[in-house]
Amino acid sequence: MNETFSFKHEGMGAILYNGGVSFRVWAPYADQVFVTGDFNNWSQTAHPLTREDNGCWSGDIAGAKAGDRYKYLIWNSEQQLFRIDPCSKEVTCSNCNSVIYHPQFDWGTDPFQAPAWHEMVIYEMHVGTFNCTESGKPGNFMSAMAKLDYLQDLGVNAIEVMPAMEFRGSFSWGYNPALIYAIESDYGGPQAFKEFVKAAHARGMAVILDVVYNHFGPGDLDLWRFDGWSENDKGGIYFYNDGRSKTPWGDTRPDYGRPEIRQYIFNNAMMWLEEFHLDGLRWDATAFIRNVNGKDNDSEHDIAEGWSLMQWINEEIKKRHPGKISIAEDIRGNSFITKPVPEGGAGFDAQWDELYVRQIRAALTSPEDKAVNLESVKTAIEHRYDNKAFARVVYTESHDEVAEGKARLPQEVSPQDTGSWIAKKLSTLGAALVFTAPGIPMIFQGQEFLEDEWFHDKDPLDWPRKEMYAGVWQLYKDLIHLRRNQDGNTRGLCGSYVHVYHVNSNEKIMAFHRYTEQKAEDSVVIIVNLKHEESLDYLIGFPREGFWKVRFNSDANLYDSNFSNCICPDTVAEPVERDSQPCTGKVSLGPYSVLMLSQDVPSA
Repeated sequence: MNETFSFKHEGMGAILYNGGVSFRVWAPYADQVFVTGDFNNWSQTAHPLTREDNGCWSGDIAGAKAGDRYKYLIWNSEQQLFRIDPCSKEVTCSNCNSVIYHPQFDWGTDPFQAPAWHEMVIYEMHVGTFNCTESGKPGNFMSAMAKLDYLQDLGVNAIEVMPAMEFRGSFSWGYNPALIYAIESDYGGPQAFKEFVKAAHARGMAVILDVVYNHFGPGDLDLWRFDGWSENDKGGIYFYNDGRSKTPWGDTRPDYGRPEIRQYIFNNAMMWLEEFHLDGLRWDATAFIRNVNGKDNDSEHDIAEGWSLMQWINEEIKKRHPGKISIAEDIRGNSFITKPVPEGGAGFDAQWDELYVRQIRAALTSPEDKAVNLESVKTAIEHRYDNKAFARVVYTESHDEVAEGKARLPQEVSPQDTGSWIAKKLSTLGAALVFTAPGIPMIFQGQEFLEDEWFHDKDPLDWPRKEMYAGVWQLYKDLIHLRRNQDGNTRGLCGSYVHVYHVNSNEKIMAFHRYTEQKAEDSVVIIVNLKHEESLDYLIGFPREGFWKVRFNSDANLYDSNFSNCICPDTVAEPVERDSQPCTGKVSLGPYSVLMLSQDVPSA
């Protein structure tokens, strides 16, 4: 898609030059625009800007410098409006002042290569609660950096940062951006974010940022009636001024049909990938970019220009930054989200798989074993978008799944005792399913040490639980190690194919085969017991004869002293057909547990 919007001079906002700063702001309905700040003692008349032909106002101010605070003063008839720069990358707070920002940063000389998607393991992080070091204050990028060695040891290779754009106040999930170009001042601002990205890259971890383009604000929103103009009592030039403005979060849906707003969002997406060296973007609530009500099969309320905006940005990312990932949180199961643009799709590389989390959590939280629907679990494991294994992100916990009336998985399993045997067994079983199913696996912060409090922005992670549940933490570490094939004997978990070939609804046992070419070196068999009792000497099919080694047993008391430690020896698969497989082997499974077996890689 060849879509451009050219300004008379390149750049918006405060642009540093040798000896001064050039300011440019879009305010098409303004009668006059001034810039006021530290450089002119906050004079309201000293520096008027000149109207350009494209609705922008611009001017150069010699002597202005990086670090100076400023605002625009916009006159529209009798309205006198003091506005933060919409393109500010640094502010003193969400409704205070813009800061002239110098983008120079030493990234070093070694280029970072993000992991391939079939090898990616994502850790979703909320900076404000991840590692809080000062009482009464949110965490920040510097405190989060202090835990990067911890994440590296855990084995994750991608961090998804929940929205870090400037928001109202000090505490927030981040899904209420007041300024999409500015990094939240309480998190440390843009320099701290760059330091965080650089430090993550040095440890082999990609950084993906959660961006919010489905609505802005609504709090502390200087974009609202920015230059004094609006229609129908709506928000003015940055927003739809008709029924399309309405969203579940406020009357603030951007006007995706205005060339200037399209460019504003496009430039923002490119800024994160280029200036901040991010490795991908996760788009919040894309259903509300493409439809007023966030629905499928509702053509009357579809927003065609929202769809084309996503296509344009995703196509440009592929051209400019191949290998950087674009993830949608659409939660509608729409395969066109991850179809290529030439085929009419939105062009995302992956999307959060709502079907997976819903079906798996339903099985794990079932009030009794006999109610567990193994066919639904099978569907969740086999599900894919556009027939691509890694076009989905799979998880049992995310910020949405554990907040606002919904609990962490251990608490849903055992509300009165989140450290109980059954809470640990079922939550770790869920983890094993996440790391063995096709897709990009993701865990939410603290999940690896049974964080039990429902997520909210003033509840820091309880880090002592890492030692309290050290065995559970080790289980997550082992699963990530196996998922990434770091010993070279579980390559099938990185493969595109899955075959669920055994579903025993009476015994609540299922098995599936992960592979790429079905060779010995890339075949992994996963066997799941979804009932309270162990199953000894259980006969099950195998895709190949010979010796199969147990690589993982979630029932091992290595992971908890109260686990049954049901021993499953390595097994020999004999050439006797079973479960539509050519061979048969014998296994033993502990209650609510998962086995993972593979064959040794043939020597050269």
